[in-house]
Amino acid sequence: MTTRYDEPNRAARIANAAIRWLAEMGISIAGTRALRVRGRTTGKERSVVINLLTVDGVDYLVSPRGNTQWARNVRAAGVVDIGSRWRRRRATVTEVDDAAKAELLQRYLDRWYWQVKDYVGGLTPDSRDDQLRAGAATIPVFRLAAAG
Repeated sequence: MTTRYDEPNRAARIANAAIRWLAEMGISIAGTRALRVRGRTTGKERSVVINLLTVDGVDYLVSPRGNTQWARNVRAAGVVDIGSRWRRRRATVTEVDDAAKAELLQRYLDRWYWQVKDYVGGLTPDSRDDQLRAGAATIPVFRLAAAG
C-alpha cells in the first residue's frame, strides 16, 4: 500500500459534509451511505460519506482518494457502522489484497467515475487490467461482512 492521499479541497469538504448529512438522514444520492468508524488515535466516532459498492451480494468500501484518514481508521478499527442514524448496521472489514482489486475497481469506476474522476489516480472506466492492477496499490478496498 502506497501513501497516496488526494486531500479534498474546501469546496469538496463542504459538499461532502452536505451529502454526509443527507446520508445520515437516510437519503442516498447515487448510492452514498454514511460510514462511522472509531478514530485510531482519539477513539472518537468519525463519520464520512462513501459509495458502497456491492458485487455478487458482497459489500465493499473503496477509498478513491487513496490512504485517507477514514481508510486508516477503518484499517485500525476493523469494524464500522454503515447506514443512516436510524438504520445502522455493524460490519467487520477485511482489506482486499491488491491482486484482487482490479475487477472491483473496474466496477467502481463504471458506476462512479463521473464523481471521482479528479482523484482516482489517473484511472478511468476504460483503463486496461494492467493499469487497474498498477493503480490498485494506491486505492484501499475493504470487504464488509456482518459483525457477529
